[in-house]
Amino acid sequence: MQTPESPKNGGPRRWLGILFYTLAFSLLAYYFFVPKEDMGASKDLTYTKLKAYIEIGAIEKIVVTDDLEAKATVRPQNYSIVFGTQGDGENAKGTLKTQVPSLEEFSKFIDEVNDTRKQKGEAAIDVKFDKSHDYWSIILLNVLPFVVIILFFVYMSRGIGSMGGPGGIFGVGKAKAQLFDKDKKDKVTFQDVAGLYGAKQEVQEIVEFLKNPQKYTEIGAKIPKGALLVGPPGTGKTLLAKAVAGEADVPFFSMSGSDFVEMFVGVGASRVRDLFAQAKAKAPAIIFIDEIDAVGRARGKNVMTGGNDERESTLNQLLTEMDGFGTNSGVIILAATNRADVLDSALLRAGRFDRQIHVELPDLQERKEIFQVHLRSIKMDESVDLDFLSKQTPGFSGADIANVCNEAALIAARGGRKKVTKQDFMDAVDRIVGGLERKNKIMTDDEKRSIAYHEAGHATISWMLRWANPLVKVTIVPRGVALGAAWYLPEERQLTNEEHILDELCSLLGGRAAEQLFLHQTSTGALNDLERATKQAYAMVAFYGMSDKLKDVSFYDSTGRYDYGFTKPYSDETATLIDKETQRIIAEQMARAKQILTEHADGHHQIAELLIEHEVITSEDVERILGPRPWKSRGDELLEANAAIAEAEKAKKKRAPRKKKAETQPETEANTQTTDNNEKATA
Repeated sequence: MQTPESPKNGGPRRWLGILFYTLAFSLLAYYFFVPKEDMGASKDLTYTKLKAYIEIGAIEKIVVTDDLEAKATVRPQNYSIVFGTQGDGENAKGTLKTQVPSLEEFSKFIDEVNDTRKQKGEAAIDVKFDKSHDYWSIILLNVLPFVVIILFFVYMSRGIGSMGGPGGIFGVGKAKAQLFDKDKKDKVTFQDVAGLYGAKQEVQEIVEFLKNPQKYTEIGAKIPKGALLVGPPGTGKTLLAKAVAGEADVPFFSMSGSDFVEMFVGVGASRVRDLFAQAKAKAPAIIFIDEIDAVGRARGKNVMTGGNDERESTLNQLLTEMDGFGTNSGVIILAATNRADVLDSALLRAGRFDRQIHVELPDLQERKEIFQVHLRSIKMDESVDLDFLSKQTPGFSGADIANVCNEAALIAARGGRKKVTKQDFMDAVDRIVGGLERKNKIMTDDEKRSIAYHEAGHATISWMLRWANPLVKVTIVPRGVALGAAWYLPEERQLTNEEHILDELCSLLGGRAAEQLFLHQTSTGALNDLERATKQAYAMVAFYGMSDKLKDVSFYDSTGRYDYGFTKPYSDETATLIDKETQRIIAEQMARAKQILTEHADGHHQIAELLIEHEVITSEDVERILGPRPWKSRGDELLEANAAIAEAEKAKKKRAPRKKKAETQPETEANTQTTDNNEKATA
């Protein structure tokens, strides 16, 4: 696809060429069309002065045009008399210009002069009457305006044409899809996509069907017409589509949902038709639409006209092309979005998007594989442990992990190291999660002490509670907008029960509880903690049904079709009850946090003083003060389980040949015995 800057479509090179040829033509016109007598010295003078030079014989010849302009050529020997300077001797050239009153009077004067020169035996002055040939003025006044107008219209037409993409203004309805070639050198394959086992399996089935359709059609199977990749941002939806483009031996058309939207009416629908026409012409083919929510939002929710009508017409055309009255054989649609809840229900039905492939955040083992992919080109120190890095990055997407690897390499290079160390990765995680350290931020001793007691409260309670997130590191160095921060290792649970949420609530309130209990004050530093705690308590009551007075009731809307901002699905009495239950849960967990801090006041004070002294402490320091936690984290359990599975697989592979040999022999004996019996029966 040609770009607007390429030579075929115009661009700077074309306009520079036009300017060059215009200047060259002007120089040639000046050289050929300007009369030769104009070359050399030139001087304007009065008619009386010219008559004087003619009378003394300083003029060789005269050309008079019909516009009464006289151009007189000076004799070389009289050059110094007329111009006052020495010329080139016999090669001296000079021209005098003036306006004559009338041709009759000037002719009469020349005749008198020539008669006098004849009487003296001198050569007569050559006089020529000619038409004016000021070609340069003709070009400037007549030709150049038309050239400027033509260039202006060409420029405007190309400017308007660029609004329509390839093909100019007449190609505004053409699809701007990128066609990926299977022979590209830097193509992405499934080997470059770590994790996403279920998603890769379903997408690979589509690729296999396109490569070998007879395998499925022989038994009457039909390929799904479309697959929708749904998941949070950064989980690898677009990367998975790129892998399909790299693996498939068919044309792959890639286009964004926003590419269908245009300021002209009907352009979106026209581009949809053109996209499917291109794909049908090269069928079997794959069409990938990224961020399909830009064009596939649910219809009828917005009463506004204009742009909304244009978007709906584009969606209607897309629905018709995907599964309408016409045939659409050989074209498979892949789409990606992180907002599946806003898509139109007609777009999600079977026959259009037959499959919804959920691309979730990677778990522990998948994060390890993603690290292995992104660390291929990074020189690492022996201290780097992938299991440790996988445990330290819970909730990270594939894009986040790629950012961690790149940030660690930048930190190592900034420090002048040749290899990336474990500490570089830890600093990269801290940089991404908490922000950049602001060591130049000045704090008073009272502020530093308040922050230390606050963070020590979080650390103490999270260490002593069974279901609270295990502590990794605590710091009172300002990072980003936070004055202090604590890093935890969240448990990757499939289910969360009431006990888990209550322990996390108690840990969140530990900082405010420590301030009230030991410093007898409250500060604004607990704003983020209180916000998160209130939202969790409200979710327990209104969504999860974990309240004593509102059991087994949920007001959560998973479809997103109802707007609870203006109307609530419950009465005012229920709203009051929800508020009271939320406040009760928070008050109980605050009292629980204060009780735990009172029981472990000495350990809390030691952690706080250690923070004031060193500014950063780790879980090893907390373990030395409070003792080891009696509970094993889920991350360790998962790593042990994965290691056990890997060992079992290795043992199974080693036993496989012997098992096969042992099973083969009884079969042979049985077959031999059967043969003997058959022979006896025959006899």
